[in-house]
Amino acid sequence: MVFSGATQEYLLLETVAAHNAHLLTDRVPDGLTLLWNTAGTTRLLVDDVPCAVQEHQILFLTELHRVEVLEVGVARLVRFNRAFYCIIDHDSEVSCKGILFFGASEVPMVEIPAAEVEKFDILWQMFSMEMQSHDQLQIEMLQMMLKRLLILCMRLYRDERHLKALKTNQLDLVREFNFLVEKHFKTQHNVADYADMLYKSPKTLANYFARYNQQTPLQIIQNRILLEARRLLHYTEQPVKEIAYELGFEDIQSFSRFFRNKAGHSPSDYREQSRLSAPGKIDYPTGNQA
Repeated sequence: MVFSGATQEYLLLETVAAHNAHLLTDRVPDGLTLLWNTAGTTRLLVDDVPCAVQEHQILFLTELHRVEVLEVGVARLVRFNRAFYCIIDHDSEVSCKGILFFGASEVPMVEIPAAEVEKFDILWQMFSMEMQSHDQLQIEMLQMMLKRLLILCMRLYRDERHLKALKTNQLDLVREFNFLVEKHFKTQHNVADYADMLYKSPKTLANYFARYNQQTPLQIIQNRILLEARRLLHYTEQPVKEIAYELGFEDIQSFSRFFRNKAGHSPSDYREQSRLSAPGKIDYPTGNQA
């Protein structure tokens, strides 16, 4: 089911299985995706990294992610664009920017506890019913459903990662740092650059992230650069020298040293090995990819 608004608003709500697996690889401009696996296992390559989504796990993707399908269970797919609902403009409402989406190097996933599955099922049914309504209030109702889904997912994320002890302003700082890295990682490689943007000291950032997870701010920056380097090496034919300059390195030697230290291979070796060893993708029927 697809909702298309008068000013380019787009919302897709669909149950995905083998026959329509192509929906998982579609890329919508400014699109964000929630993939809720409901049965079996859905196996994907996300930016050339294997990802297994088990029953009642939800994966969060942006239009930047490159997705290849290896195996499909049964999944519920929600995809929307910025015109339909902008999580950046509405950050105070859903607070998912920098964690569920645009979270630098991480591909986030949450698991719905057994006690919460019915709540999510009911929301999906209400969402599906509203997709079939056609009146002047439909878009507001659909946005309300999406907002509720995002809030429920953020609650799960906080519970699973024991973030309740982190004060709201501290978590907001972590989220904003992640989002800034996503925006500026090609030109800003140092923690001090982001600390200045946030009007904090590098030590304050390090202390907050020590409570949030095991990655330091510098590791997050470097892992985001590495992720983009891997994407460009695997999915494009850009020369290594051009990739180095695009990612903010002064010369190919410094980029090669960085990549080898982080990935264990030279950029050229990684490009060759990743393409030779790529698992076979699922064969799904081509069709109208809405």
